Amino acid sequence: MLGVLAGHLSWHSVLAVWAAPLIAAAFLAATAGLLVWDLEHPGRFVYILTRPQWRSWLVRGGVILTGYAAVLGVHLLGSVTGSAGLRQAAAIPGVPLAALAAVYTAYLFAQAKARDLWQNPLLPAHMLVQAGVAGSAALLLAAVWWQPRAAGWLEWVLLGTCAAHVLLVLGEAGIGHPTEHARLAVHELTRGGLARVYWAGFGLVAAVIAAPAAGAWVAPLALAGLAAYEHAYVQAGERVPLA
Repeated sequence: MLGVLAGHLSWHSVLAVWAAPLIAAAFLAATAGLLVWDLEHPGRFVYILTRPQWRSWLVRGGVILTGYAAVLGVHLLGSVTGSAGLRQAAAIPGVPLAALAAVYTAYLFAQAKARDLWQNPLLPAHMLVQAGVAGSAALLLAAVWWQPRAAGWLEWVLLGTCAAHVLLVLGEAGIGHPTEHARLAVHELTRGGLARVYWAGFGLVAAVIAAPAAGAWVAPLALAGLAAYEHAYVQAGERVPLA
């Protein structure tokens, strides 16, 4: 939607009508599935909506994902019926809901007070940047097949978001941390058992910046690097003993 609102795509382009909402819907379904699967009693997921505890970011996240799913449903209904008006109406709540769906996990992590690594105040911004990396990479791959003329600006978005991600990762690895728990977690990331995965993920994303004119083939590198980084980051926060 941001590409349409910025004037790089039309409301009738293949990327805006089909590719973007279908990719978003697929990853949203995967997110919701993992969220339900991770619960101790998956069958009680409905209680998040029927008996909400509003101070919990698990509940807030469930509501955000439900709202975003509804917006995507309206968008896809507009795609099926050929109604640009429905797609335009969905874009109004869709942009903020997409941003919230990308960053709410940072606040969910922050509620785990014993995990100092996850208390980083820049984590919401970093997750928004990561959403930019993932979204532009996925759309760039779709553009190669369906709308090659849109690939140019998507490459620049991917380059910019990858650069921001790399800077945030370097800051996280190099800055001093206020607690011993956080220092141990960062050591596990940068020099410990997760270092290979962590730096491999960093290197794959950095390779995108090093090859700005390489074309769409760098998109899988960005996605693989992001997946490796996220795996290492989550594992590092959990590996440090609480006592």
